[in-house]
Amino acid sequence: MQELLIVDNFAGGGGASTGIEMGLGRKVSIAVNHDPEAIAMHKMNHPEPGTKHFCEDVFDVDPKEVTKGRRVGLAWFSPDCKHFSKAKGGKPVSKNIRGLAWVVIRWAAKADIDVIILENVKEFQSWGPLTKDNLPDKKRKGETFKLWVSHLRDLGYEVEHRVLKACDFGAPTIRERFFLIAPKDGKPIVWPKPTHRKGL
Repeated sequence: MQELLIVDNFAGGGGASTGIEMGLGRKVSIAVNHDPEAIAMHKMNHPEPGTKHFCEDVFDVDPKEVTKGRRVGLAWFSPDCKHFSKAKGGKPVSKNIRGLAWVVIRWAAKADIDVIILENVKEFQSWGPLTKDNLPDKKRKGETFKLWVSHLRDLGYEVEHRVLKACDFGAPTIRERFFLIAPKDGKPIVWPKPTHRKGL
């Protein structure tokens, strides 16, 4: 029986892939990024012949074609977060970049995936329509996020999400990140327990 595929969409230099490999004891099968420099760095950090690299826009990659019909054990997504982050302030944002997470739904619909994980800034939960000035519409905060989650559920995925602090798990930063786990394999979602929180 062939091993299940592992996919790293928006693969940068390979940090997420390294974490996945450490956690699962398996190499990433498919890495996707539109940036030639990012893919070149990923290839340097993950030169294994079993890892296929695609230097393309994530929406140009056909999930059915690149997986060749094989089952995906884990599909990881870390879409560009700068147009969700509060660090952006009151500046206009890009609708296209904010819409990158829709590629998750494309993969969910076209590929056979056991578990989907998405990582982003915590403001990802506020994803909603923009005003005519390309600013987030405060009155419709979170509308698009809820619609996006509903699409995942309609495709048969259980969905849970949390904001976690890296320092609670031993990383030297207080950065908070949003994590969403969506399995379709019938197994329960088990969140990691903090290992470094004060009072433990």
